[in-house]
Amino acid sequence: MTLEDREPAIEKLLVFARDVVSGAGEKALGLYGKGKAAVKFDEELVTSAELELADFFRERLHSVFPGHGIFGDPLQVEDYVHGEKRYLWIYDPLDGVANFQAGIPIWSISLALLENFWPVFGVTFMPVTGELFYAVAGQKAYWGEREISIPATGEISNESVLLTYSRFHKDYRSAFPGKIRNLGSTAAHVIYVARGRAEGALLANVSYRDLAAAQIILEAAGGKIHRLDGRQFYLSDYLGGQRIEQHLIAAPEGSFESIRMYLQKIEEE
Repeated sequence: MTLEDREPAIEKLLVFARDVVSGAGEKALGLYGKGKAAVKFDEELVTSAELELADFFRERLHSVFPGHGIFGDPLQVEDYVHGEKRYLWIYDPLDGVANFQAGIPIWSISLALLENFWPVFGVTFMPVTGELFYAVAGQKAYWGEREISIPATGEISNESVLLTYSRFHKDYRSAFPGKIRNLGSTAAHVIYVARGRAEGALLANVSYRDLAAAQIILEAAGGKIHRLDGRQFYLSDYLGGQRIEQHLIAAPEGSFESIRMYLQKIEEE
């Protein structure tokens, strides 16, 4: 099948993805910020929201593309096939659950599509701000209808931003000259790097669902996810659903070493 033959199919699939994450966002906003005030983390609200959003996606997908698979279900095939069974959707109904239940606007819904285990596109929607990000693998990245790419500065300064996870200061000593922030959402961290709003993001305790869509968008914008130890990172190694134990850095292609030099694991001292 030529690229010309596939493009109309990809466009139809991408329209579906954009529509379904927008619809899921509308449903999620009905529960947003309604966690019990007496508890720090309302697990009951988050669980019911995730289940409701998962059911919403499953029903929509199976009504339009009944032969497609969903990541997390038993895989129907483990090799290359033709027809609808070659498609696998990776859906993350809520990234940034603590923010979601507390009424903090940085949380997202993400959806990625694989064809015979190769990435096709990724879509990430932030319902509170109404921002939609997407990219077809190997093509351009978009914020709404505006193309985005990472500025080619590569320079770290006191105005630079490094996004991190919540226990960062227990694990690292940092000489990073700029601002270090945790916004509470892995997908948002990667997307903000893709938009050029942060020089990098240090990621820990992430999963395949967290990264599937965001990585496609990041790479289309000119960034990459690296292992902190310098080895190449392949998200496809984690398609089995296992947790990603290694720490990762999402950054512009040429900035990884510049960021890594400012970080020192405390256990390495």
